[in-house]
Amino acid sequence: MARLVIENLTKRFGRVVAVSGLSLEAQSGTITVLLGPTGAGKTTTLRCVAGLEHPDSGTIRIGERVVNDLPPKDRDVAFVFQNFSLYPRYTVFENIASPLRIRNISRDEIERRVREVAHFLHIDHLLERRPIHISGGEMQRVAIARALVRNPQLFLLDEPLTNLDAKIREEMRTELKRLQGETGATFLYATPDQAEALSMGDRIVVIRQGHVVQVGTPHEIYHYPRNVFVADFVGSPGMNFVPALFEGEGKLNVGPGYFTFELPEEAASVCRRTLKRPEVLFGIRPEDILLSIQGGEGWYPAQVDVIEPLGVIQIVRLRLNGHVLRVRGEEGASFEAGERVFFRFKKEKVRIFDRLTEERIF
Repeated sequence: MARLVIENLTKRFGRVVAVSGLSLEAQSGTITVLLGPTGAGKTTTLRCVAGLEHPDSGTIRIGERVVNDLPPKDRDVAFVFQNFSLYPRYTVFENIASPLRIRNISRDEIERRVREVAHFLHIDHLLERRPIHISGGEMQRVAIARALVRNPQLFLLDEPLTNLDAKIREEMRTELKRLQGETGATFLYATPDQAEALSMGDRIVVIRQGHVVQVGTPHEIYHYPRNVFVADFVGSPGMNFVPALFEGEGKLNVGPGYFTFELPEEAASVCRRTLKRPEVLFGIRPEDILLSIQGGEGWYPAQVDVIEPLGVIQIVRLRLNGHVLRVRGEEGASFEAGERVFFRFKKEKVRIFDRLTEERIF
């Protein structure tokens, strides 16, 4: 398996800049996830790596080779598309075998490889069926098998689970993670789904409008987002934001005028050192807010607006004058719309963002 390095990749379609100066590295034997909303440039990046699009500038290196001028067939990459792209008239066996047959590999070797990869992906019982007679999850396994049978240096996966229902998508996430771990393959995986990115990625590259916004481990991306966009996009639901004013004594006037929050000393020190203006955003994730029906020191009042049951958890929306706080509560907690409640925060989980630049300060 090979390392992928992209340096300053730019791709335009007429006046539209799909990818602008994008740089990333996918280490050999890891899953690197391209995470971003629709139109962020994920598919264009993958197509440039595969050779299906020619970049306007930048360098793409697979292993030790610069591949910008190589045709797709010579790049030794496998592309798994969102829509599976199976041949409807071929059997599952023939679909998996198709990339081997065009390389003039012997019939015995094709038979061995196809059955080996089919057994590995638990689809050996489907080999004589046609795609119309198998499920969506099985079709996705066939598409992965067709890529895997080639044993390429690099796998490119473009939103491969988007067209599957929720339960199959969850199963396939686990299956792909197992597959990558057992084969040691290098994956560049594009998705708009933050749950897929957090559960599967060794490293996540967050992109927006063709630009890299943040690169890091799932832990870094979730707990230390670089800016408001990442904090809101990653998480279900995303981070809460409330305008606030930093007061030099190490306190935040949240709202302003809703309540005063005393910052941990480290956060206060960073704010004093870096802030050029007092206007900030107070950020806290829903699971880092505690709820109670009784008040006390350090608890702030609010009114329950809406409750969204989600099985073992529930999302409680609190009305706080002109703002809403989303709180992730346990299923057993009993609250009602219109009820007066009290909340407080886990101090170490509070994040502070510059209100003008939307960059994280702490």
